[in-house]
Amino acid sequence: MSEKDYAPLSSACVRALHDKLYDRRKTAALEIEKMVKEFAVVNNTGQIKRLLKVLGQDFSLSQNPHARKGGLIGLAAIAIALGKETELYADELIKPILGCMVDQDSLVRYYASESLYNVVKVSRGAVLPHFSAIFNSLSKIATDPDQNVKNASELLDRLLKDIVVESTSFDLDGFIPLLRERIYTKNAFSRQFIISWISVLNTEPGLDLINYLPEILDGLFRILDDPNIEVKKMCETCLGEFLRSIKSDPTRVNFGAMINILINHAQEKGDDLAQFTAITWIKEFVQLSGLAMLPYMSGIFTAVLPCLAYDMEARRMTDIKETATAVNFTLMKLISLEDDEIEGNLRQSIVTEDRMQNELDLPSVVNVLTQYLMHNSIQTKVAVLKWIHDLYTKLPNKMNDYINVLFPALQKTLSDESDEVVQQCLVVIAEVISFPKTTNAGDSNETYYYKFMVSLLISFSVDRRLLDERGSFIIRQLCTLLNAEDIYRTLSQILVKETNYKFASLMVEHLNMILLTSSELYDMRSRLKDLKTEDCRSLFCCLYDTWCHNPVATVALCLLTQSYSHVCDLIKLFGNLEVTVEFLTEIDKLVQLIESPVYAYLRLELLEVPCDKNLVRALYGLLMLLPQTEAFTILRTRLSCIPSLHLYSSENSLSVEKVSNQRLINFDQLLKNFIEIQEKHKDYKKTQRTKKVSSLDKEINNLEM
Repeated sequence: MSEKDYAPLSSACVRALHDKLYDRRKTAALEIEKMVKEFAVVNNTGQIKRLLKVLGQDFSLSQNPHARKGGLIGLAAIAIALGKETELYADELIKPILGCMVDQDSLVRYYASESLYNVVKVSRGAVLPHFSAIFNSLSKIATDPDQNVKNASELLDRLLKDIVVESTSFDLDGFIPLLRERIYTKNAFSRQFIISWISVLNTEPGLDLINYLPEILDGLFRILDDPNIEVKKMCETCLGEFLRSIKSDPTRVNFGAMINILINHAQEKGDDLAQFTAITWIKEFVQLSGLAMLPYMSGIFTAVLPCLAYDMEARRMTDIKETATAVNFTLMKLISLEDDEIEGNLRQSIVTEDRMQNELDLPSVVNVLTQYLMHNSIQTKVAVLKWIHDLYTKLPNKMNDYINVLFPALQKTLSDESDEVVQQCLVVIAEVISFPKTTNAGDSNETYYYKFMVSLLISFSVDRRLLDERGSFIIRQLCTLLNAEDIYRTLSQILVKETNYKFASLMVEHLNMILLTSSELYDMRSRLKDLKTEDCRSLFCCLYDTWCHNPVATVALCLLTQSYSHVCDLIKLFGNLEVTVEFLTEIDKLVQLIESPVYAYLRLELLEVPCDKNLVRALYGLLMLLPQTEAFTILRTRLSCIPSLHLYSSENSLSVEKVSNQRLINFDQLLKNFIEIQEKHKDYKKTQRTKKVSSLDKEINNLEM
């Protein structure tokens, strides 16, 4: 190029700016600085702009890296010379420098950073209109592989932060979109750069970065998951500062805009710190915002409930579990404290927009709770069951709409291996089947109470292991939670229609053993002993009709009610029954029961003078049915203890009151029912044997073919 093309630069200055030596370029820069000052004094803006164009285009875009360096140092010299008037030429100064900050030559990038530093230092607040472009370039060179470039960029970065902090006109609205975009970088150095800026902006009350937190919170949590310890610590500190700001003034916080972000990160298992931090924030949000969290309860459940199962051995897992437990407790307390208002909201067909924000989204809550009933953690399942129970207690009318969804899940939970889960499940079921009383007024078979009892017996029939291992526990718990007599009446009414006679007999055996041995049924046993009231006699007859499926259990029931004469009639019929090993085993168990505290009153009756001959005959009848086993010896020894004078008295010791009570029962009809049931059992066994033989014949024929 000719000398004229670089005017107003002298040829010597042009050569110096192209020189590879820094000192010569520095000398040229001093000449440019002097020249610009002279132009500024006479207000020769044309020459200044001409000079900016030469340096900003001809030099900074040159193919020669030394020329680019010369152009950068020249632009810095112009800024220094202009001083406060730099604002008038900020665009011409900054744009070419930013272009060089992505240069392939590391030295060019270094001089660009240094040059921009000088421009910014002189311009101060005047560069803020170009802040986004400068920030964008800074975020890129923060990852520069050359340490000198990084050092220079750090100086510029600190200077720019000082300017932003002291400024009263920083455009935060314009900056947030850029920050939101850059925050998802995965480079550790870029993340440090981003976090440092967020921390600085957050410390300035005038900027009020809390308002923009929903836009960057997700990115912050992603940075918290960074494997770099230093980055992780910086982000943890930054999030801690935000949380402190939120707690100090929660009125200016948009909790709803951030809660779902926290819920998502609380469910991520990749990093313990990120998960713990998210759970901690959720805890604070619930405590600070109260009813505003109700619409998000289902999401909070998905974040919190699985954490209740964490292993307590790892410290971080312990922290997560304890925090999740605190969240769960706070939510339940919130429901408890505000149940009147909540239910009021839900009852209204039309609610205002403000009230709608506080409405509990029951469909999604029930859906999540139902899903987590299948979780593999005992703690999680127990927490879910407590929530279902609490919601049924607080909002029975609304929760009843979801009974068809919850009921099958609750029934399935009864097969859980944990006693604690089953027990809590029964607490819920007791609450559910107690409300409403009927689904079809007047039809007792349509109550959920009745439906549950039917389904329970079906479960026992299908899963014999459930009956053997959990049957007693389930029925005893139900008798504690509900009325024991109602439980037994309902089960009896269902079993009396049972067509699987083998199962009916087995179920009666279990029910009888529970009745005679469990402490939960002490009151019921006591009422049945004397049959004093019509209600007791009605209960006895109801049970008897079902107990007929099991002859030995029927005898045990009549011994309990002191119906000794009828016991003798029953035992006489035993000679016509098929005596199997199972039958003898049941008599053996009955003898053991006679020796137990339950029948202590019966044994003491043998001391009465005169004693009840029907009782003695009944016991001897059992003795004669037994082969000479240990049970035979036990019962014979017991009978030998009866004083002979008691046996030979002509009087009967049965009290007038007992006779009166028992005469109100039609034992002849009961005996007839017993015989009919036994005939049905005989036919049932015959049918089952025939089916078994037919099945075996088919298998043989198939093999022959």
